[in-house]
Amino acid sequence: MVMKDKNPGCRIIGVDNNKEHEKKALELGIADEVLPLDKAIEKSSLIVLAVPVDALGKLLPVVLDQVNDQVVMDMGSTKENVIALAADHPKRSRFVATHPMWGTEYSGPEAAVKNAFSNKAVVICDSENSDTDALELVKNIYRQIGMHLIYMYAAAHDLHAAYISHISHITSFALANTVLEKEKEEDAIFELASAGFESTVRLAKSNAAMWVPIFKQNRENVLDVLNEHISQLRKFKSCLEKENYEYLEELIEHANGIRRILK
Repeated sequence: MVMKDKNPGCRIIGVDNNKEHEKKALELGIADEVLPLDKAIEKSSLIVLAVPVDALGKLLPVVLDQVNDQVVMDMGSTKENVIALAADHPKRSRFVATHPMWGTEYSGPEAAVKNAFSNKAVVICDSENSDTDALELVKNIYRQIGMHLIYMYAAAHDLHAAYISHISHITSFALANTVLEKEKEEDAIFELASAGFESTVRLAKSNAAMWVPIFKQNRENVLDVLNEHISQLRKFKSCLEKENYEYLEELIEHANGIRRILK
């Protein structure tokens, strides 16, 4: 939506396996037309793959098979797997692997939020394996929509994403299940839920079709952070069991240190 505002000649071609999504994208003006994948590739200078990461693994080689000098970029939340799939492809250099660090718990065209990427970070992975012109096109697009660029190798990205993003979703899913299991009165949840609870559990509304493949592809890193998270929860549990409120205060004060980073 922002690209269309900033570039009046820019045309967006939509491709989706959900006919309702295609129809809604046209109604909302997000897409100017909807075409089958092969026709869309023929008419495009840039192909953006914004699909769940399991679908991305199947789609990327198919798309690369069909491109000539077009640029292909993805927006997936895991990077090692997809980059490995493209590594030996003769058109690998036309591909730029990216992950814009923003999203909501909603899906479909109606979930699009204009200017959402403004002042957010985007990670570009293994950029040295992309052609200079392809990389510059993608960088310029992200700059136009207001993002700042971070460069990482895929392995480092997946490790950091597990700690910063993926564990947040697991925690939210688990908290939602805890409350749904223990609090049988739906009215009580609705009426008493504070802003703190709502913000913590918001991610639990996220689509399983998107997040199960992410956890699967980043399994080792997610298990590592999950084990540490469980260890931290046990410390809080032990403090309450042993009535060790002095150590509980220390744990909370140590956690307050996040203020130095996230202001």
